[in-house]
Amino acid sequence: MQKIIGGKLWFPIALILCLAGAGARGQPTGSSDVAKRFIGTWRLVSIEGGNEQAVATRGPHPVGLIYYDNTGHMAVQIMPDRVRPKFAGAQPTGEEAQAALAGYMAYFGTYTVDEKTQTVIHHREGAINPGGLGDTVRHYEFMSDDRLILTPAGTSGDPNHLTWERIK
Repeated sequence: MQKIIGGKLWFPIALILCLAGAGARGQPTGSSDVAKRFIGTWRLVSIEGGNEQAVATRGPHPVGLIYYDNTGHMAVQIMPDRVRPKFAGAQPTGEEAQAALAGYMAYFGTYTVDEKTQTVIHHREGAINPGGLGDTVRHYEFMSDDRLILTPAGTSGDPNHLTWERIK
């Protein structure tokens, strides 16, 4: 046994085990037709609703992309529609860094689709906001094969309605 491990056969075996484990954690919900509809790259069309402060921070027409893949992984980035001045030097000042991040949203992780509740759960593993890890639940509605609306679940008041269009 030592010869095999010393002979570097351990690396391919470890890689296979890691990939098998990663795939198991990232399954969107098997091969359901609804889960398959999420797979692809989507461009942000609009954000409607939400509180006035969020709208002011991100501007009237933010841009963004959301990706869902067939292994159950996802990522999203939304950049505000406002002037974001360049840094004056090689390293930003605290104020410059804060201004650059204000209204910018980005995270990645895995996802699962719950057809019974018509929700998609984003299991956030990394985020631009250090407090933005963990699960976030969104109600989904497919307007067509090319239009998807995501709305935060459990939000009181006027929640955001994010409309996405599939990129072909």
